Amino acid sequence: MYKNIIKSKTKIMIDTKSKLVLKILANECSDGNYKIVEVSDIIMSLPRHFRMDSEAVKHILTHLERQDFISIKYDDDDVYCLAVLPCGFEVLENDKPKYIKKEKTKEKKLNIATILLSFLSALVGTTLGIIICYFLLKLF
Repeated sequence: MYKNIIKSKTKIMIDTKSKLVLKILANECSDGNYKIVEVSDIIMSLPRHFRMDSEAVKHILTHLERQDFISIKYDDDDVYCLAVLPCGFEVLENDKPKYIKKEKTKEKKLNIATILLSFLSALVGTTLGIIICYFLLKLF
């Protein structure tokens, strides 16, 4: 119990491959219940440039269990019965705000650019309208 409190207060560091495996497992075990997962399915779900052999995946699964991100009920050769623990879901949730902040800043910059371009185009249109009216009045 005390261990979980400490983990939730501190920033948890996890490498990229372990995070990818955890994301795959979280998609499989989204409801928090135990699911039977084959190592080959995990390997096939990984992006091509992060593919690894079954021994590496087994090592990552053991590491995730030691960190209390997942719970392994049993493993039989390349088949695991596991569930993602709340701490594992928390690690994945902590990554999301970074991307949301980047999207919000891009959206904010786009909004400012839109306002400035609208103002400039209105200014140019008004100036051209006044010039055209001036020349039309001068002709007649």
